[in-house]
Amino acid sequence: MIAILKYNAGNIQSVENAVQRLGYQTIVTDDVNELNAADKVIFPGVGEASSAMAYLKERQLDEVIKQLKQPVLGICLGMQLLCQFTEEGNTQGIGVFDNKVRLFPSTDIVPHMGWNDCNTLQGQLFQGIQEGADFYFVHSYCAEVNENTIATTNYILPFSAALQKDNFYAVQFHPEKSATIGNQLLKNFLKL
Repeated sequence: MIAILKYNAGNIQSVENAVQRLGYQTIVTDDVNELNAADKVIFPGVGEASSAMAYLKERQLDEVIKQLKQPVLGICLGMQLLCQFTEEGNTQGIGVFDNKVRLFPSTDIVPHMGWNDCNTLQGQLFQGIQEGADFYFVHSYCAEVNENTIATTNYILPFSAALQKDNFYAVQFHPEKSATIGNQLLKNFLKL
């Protein structure tokens, strides 16, 4: 069973549909027992960091997420909340990744929206995906590049398109909206 974390954020339905199309059963939940029992956990999201984090803290899900042992995939806002801190609402994150998430400098159009290439691809998440593959992004905040970075993208500045540490994986782009290449990445995660 694939658990999709339910919290104060949007876009959960499209992630659920994408996973089901790949032949997996899903449950959308914020129940601690269901999250702990799941084979994999997906932490998706489109929304605002401080209100999403408040929902997680209210239910002590921030602590639960940190202690999960199965593969966990953060998507977009899910990735940002797995980091140490985000400038969006000056929000303390869960802290799985020792990264800060910053607002893009306003030297170009923000948000970064549309297809962009990912480079320096590393690890199982990107198996069968070519260097420079295009994924679909929609975001105004980006995670710094650090030792957990397994893919980078450049928009205004280089940033972490994907992170990995232990059983935690995270992507800034939306694999569920990234056509064939996004499906491949989701397949790779679901087979871990």
